[in-house]
Amino acid sequence: MKAVIDTIAAIATPAGAGGVGVLRISGSKAGDILRTLTGRLPRPRLFHLSTFSDADGTPLDHGLAVFFIAPRSFTGEDVVELHAHGSPIILDLLLRRVCELGARWARPGEFSERAFLNGKLDLVQAEAVADLIAAGSEVAARAALRSLDGEFSEKIHNLHSALVHLRAWLEAALDFPEEEIDFLSAPQLDAGLDGLRAQLNDLLAATRRGVVLREGLHVVIVGRPNAGKSSLLNALAQSPRAIVTPIPGTTRDVLRETVQIDGIALTLVDTAGLRESKDIVEREGIRRARDELARADVAVLVTDSAHVEADCALLGDCAQSATRLVVHNKIDLSGEAMRVERRADGPIHLYLSAQRGDGLPELRAELRRCAGPGDGAQGTFSARSRHVEALKRVARHLQAADIALRERRAGELAAEELRRAQHALGQITGEYTSDDLLGAIFSTFCIGK
Repeated sequence: MKAVIDTIAAIATPAGAGGVGVLRISGSKAGDILRTLTGRLPRPRLFHLSTFSDADGTPLDHGLAVFFIAPRSFTGEDVVELHAHGSPIILDLLLRRVCELGARWARPGEFSERAFLNGKLDLVQAEAVADLIAAGSEVAARAALRSLDGEFSEKIHNLHSALVHLRAWLEAALDFPEEEIDFLSAPQLDAGLDGLRAQLNDLLAATRRGVVLREGLHVVIVGRPNAGKSSLLNALAQSPRAIVTPIPGTTRDVLRETVQIDGIALTLVDTAGLRESKDIVEREGIRRARDELARADVAVLVTDSAHVEADCALLGDCAQSATRLVVHNKIDLSGEAMRVERRADGPIHLYLSAQRGDGLPELRAELRRCAGPGDGAQGTFSARSRHVEALKRVARHLQAADIALRERRAGELAAEELRRAQHALGQITGEYTSDDLLGAIFSTFCIGK
């Protein structure tokens, strides 16, 4: 970890006028700056009524000051917080005065970055700080708080401990080559690998749910022209977002709308009707529709009973991991009953009327189910796509170690794969990381956090 020697400062409250504005200072000069600014260094961890003065002694504002001595602070350094009146002018004057006294403006996320570098938070917890600030629902906020409290990190550490134990066992055997063959045949080793992979699969599933909770589901609505895609989007959004006409091909471009179902964000994507066309504008819309379909978490095919078999071929452009829902629309015209069919050999079929609203609660329930089991408010932690990718790398290394042991009896190769798995796991919490990764992560934070 790099040494941090300078002192940083930033306004920690949102832009705009408010009752109170907070300015945060962190670094070795924080205490000296506070003494010069207020004329005294107050007792640590207690709020003190203070006057914040300019260089010539002119009062800039009256407010509260609190001093945290390292390492008992958010960043692990000396930290000062100035609670002033929430005038943007006053806060800007205070920030400029603090910088005159030896601080510099903080970069976005630099306070959280210092907390990570000083061992106050691991990388997962630091990311959870940003997720908590950006949470768009109560469910997402509670999930981010669980990650900040260390729930996700604890699961990573438990998996890491089991992996280290198995790796130590294997490498100890390699130090005694005359006993290696017997060791590699031991059922405990197979059981250890199987247990690791089962534990990893559970964690990967939970992490994917955490990503969905943070980022939302990408739901792409596709079908023939005039199948009712735009009507379905309007019905789910409960707003006339898309133009609906009897003329086929009304939708030429991609239309997005974000909705929430039980605290889960869904990005609904209405697309151009998929068909052969010579119209250059429509063809571009169809190309964009297929691109969206390839990135979908959930693909909703809108069709009717007369065209369902032919229309199901449109789902061929889906990502392999996408959930497929087939919506038989316009049952108000066909006379079919509203129902949900779970077929063993394919996607779920829902019979509904976007125009009349029949079956929409059932569709919303299916979309909520696509986000993962549970109610989203219990036991879910926030996670990011990079965590999922790291866990996938761990899974690949464990699979390679399994093959090296069971098929090739190659203990050295298996040990190397376990080492790589441990490294991939350490990248999640920041045990192994790079300055480029840290820069990319903390640059997305707000200034002052």
